[in-house]
Amino acid sequence: MPKKFRSDAMAAVHEAAADLYRVGGMDRKTMRKFDALCLTPVQEMTPAQIRALRDREQASQAVFAAYLNVTPSLVSKWERGEKRPQGASLKLLSLVAKKGLEVVA
Repeated sequence: MPKKFRSDAMAAVHEAAADLYRVGGMDRKTMRKFDALCLTPVQEMTPAQIRALRDREQASQAVFAAYLNVTPSLVSKWERGEKRPQGASLKLLSLVAKKGLEVVA
């Protein structure tokens, strides 16, 4: 999957940094910093946004959870605001929001 950059300029900067990394002109730690600066950040989602997303996809909590590889009770807790999605779960939710549930099927 191609990386999504904040802008065309950031894509160009990242490409130059990646070339420097490939030829040994930049270390891994610095390259990771460029990744963090250039790539589009994943936005946190509110409980209402998660519920609206699930409703838009016409999925029960159990089905939605199965697609995201989490438990139905965790989806319920996200929707009630008891827990917040983080890491890979948040990335998957963002992906579903942009492209639909079928993209993680």
